[in-house]
Formats: sequence, structure tokens, C-alpha cells
Amino acid sequence: MHNVIRDAETRMRKTIDAYKVEIAKLRTGRANPSILDHIRVDYYGNEVPISQVANITTTDARTLTITPWEKPMVSPIEKAIRDSDLGLNPTTAGTVIRVPMPALNEERRKELIKVLRTEAETARVSVRNGRRDANAELKTLLKNKGITEDEERRLSDDVQKLTDKFIAEVDQITTAKESDLMAI
Repeated sequence: MHNVIRDAETRMRKTIDAYKVEIAKLRTGRANPSILDHIRVDYYGNEVPISQVANITTTDARTLTITPWEKPMVSPIEKAIRDSDLGLNPTTAGTVIRVPMPALNEERRKELIKVLRTEAETARVSVRNGRRDANAELKTLLKNKGITEDEERRLSDDVQKLTDKFIAEVDQITTAKESDLMAI
């Protein structure tokens, strides 16, 4: 019966981790190599992330530097970044690609906050789904006489406390990211 709680906690923790990865893609105007994580480039017929064909570093607060491991990859990487939905305009100097991060205007910041809130709600729903599944498992255990009604009620309360804790964590992460996005 404690496996039910442990499984629910693991699932909720994975939801938080996935949420953190997802919102890391929302740019704040500062250069962060993870912004390019979802961009894929053609490498000898295979679609691979840029990080598998080049070294991505942060030169300063607003510039990423990409150094491909093979010279022919410069053009496909530059094209992939330009064609992405990030609105970035890379420049090439020999075998080095520089990607300046444009400053965010207020309208774009508000759009990013809407996206952030949508992602936060998706994370909350996922946490609640974990609660629903755990409670269903507890009901099944009760039905099969694996646990008593008192144990089921106590464990349901534990699952609810866990859910509240993870939803509060989503809210805390969201608030921090919102203030980060609104900072000039």
C-alpha cells in the first residue's frame, strides 16, 4: 500500500521535472543553451539535436556561440535556428555561429506569460491525474480487502497532501518564471 504513495510521488516528481524542462525553453532575453534543445538539424540523413553536432556555449548574457564539430554542419545549423519558432537571427563567422538574443518587448513578454500559465496548468492537471490514479489503486485495494477503510482514508489523505505539495511547487516555479520574464 505504501508503493501506491511512492509511485504517485515519483510520477508527480517527474511531472515537475518535465515542467521545468518545458519552461526553460521560454526565453527571458538572456542567453541559455537549453533554448536550442528542441531544434533539430539534418546530420547525414538523421534529425538530431544541435547539441549532438556542435558545442553550444554562452559568450555573454545575450549571445550564444555554436561551434560545429564538422565544418559542413555550419550552414544546416544556421538554417535550422533561423527557421525555428524562436525568432532568432544567427550570424556566421567562419566555423563559428553567433546567436544574439534580442531584448523582449512587453507584448512578447505577455505572450510568453500566457504560454507559461498554459504549461503550468498542464503540469497541475498531470499532478492531479497522479492523485486520481493513486486513489483508484487504493479503492481497488480496499475492494479486494488488501487494506481497511481506515487505512484507505488515511492513505487518501496522504495522497492529497502530496498533491497539494506538488501543486504548490508548480505555482512557486511559475511565479519565479513570471517575475523572470517581466524583469527588464
